[in-house]
Amino acid sequence: MPMQNIIKKADVLLEALPYIRNFYDKAVVIKYGGAAMTDTQIRKDVLEDVVFMSYVGMRPILVHGGGPAVSNRMKAIGKESKFVKGFRVTDEETMQIAEEEFLKINREIVNELKALGGSAITLSGKDDRVIEVKKHPPIDGEDIGFVGEITKVNSDVIQKMLVGDIIPVIPPVGVGAKDGHAYNINADQVAAEVAGAIGAIKLVLLTNVGGIMKDVNDKHSRIAHVTLDEIDTLVQSGIVSGGMIPKLNACTRALKKGVKKTHIIDAGIPHGILLEIFTDKGIGTEIVKNGNKKSV
Repeated sequence: MPMQNIIKKADVLLEALPYIRNFYDKAVVIKYGGAAMTDTQIRKDVLEDVVFMSYVGMRPILVHGGGPAVSNRMKAIGKESKFVKGFRVTDEETMQIAEEEFLKINREIVNELKALGGSAITLSGKDDRVIEVKKHPPIDGEDIGFVGEITKVNSDVIQKMLVGDIIPVIPPVGVGAKDGHAYNINADQVAAEVAGAIGAIKLVLLTNVGGIMKDVNDKHSRIAHVTLDEIDTLVQSGIVSGGMIPKLNACTRALKKGVKKTHIIDAGIPHGILLEIFTDKGIGTEIVKNGNKKSV
């Protein structure tokens, strides 16, 4: 390998050094879901990033989704998936299917993290009572079933894992504080509430786009930096719409609960988490409370 290439590698490590130093022993919540979970190479890159973070002294927590797997399973048994304003209508059978699919995904992720050299464990929102919820109210008069609104995150359970250098892997399932039943929860909301409850320094949401775009058809129109004050304008102007709105809502929730910075990045960019966290420019959109640009 030419000496110049070796020197460039050293430059990359030195650029990462201040970030590694400042993020040492700090918690970072990563939400991973969607189509990126089924792509073998993307999945490997994401989990390698998580293990790397753990090895350099950060405290990563992985929250995962699995909606497509639930939909596919329901389709296979001839059961229709129904949504009301983005919420899956979750009857008893659907909840059972969701629990089974989320547990399967969770175990696969934990095993893959271990295979990559990390130490990981499943933390169930229901069985470990990590996430307590109340039943979501009807939407436009329609009962949406076992869908929960988070009322409490039992952060002590998570902290015990982090102190032991174990990566918690959390599915989007909560337990009813009153009835003890399992409830389906939006994974972005889980990630935001967990991040706030444990005092995470960052929340990273992995998506299938490169962040917030001024023009969704122009990959070069990425907005690198957004403040809370600018979010309403982006929504009202139509720049932000559809599935990006709940992600911004999750970022807003996390920031208001004390998380320092939130990030929306494309899971398809190889090692995008490391590029966003450990480099000066980053590759996605960061959302913060104030107007300060990307810094350590």
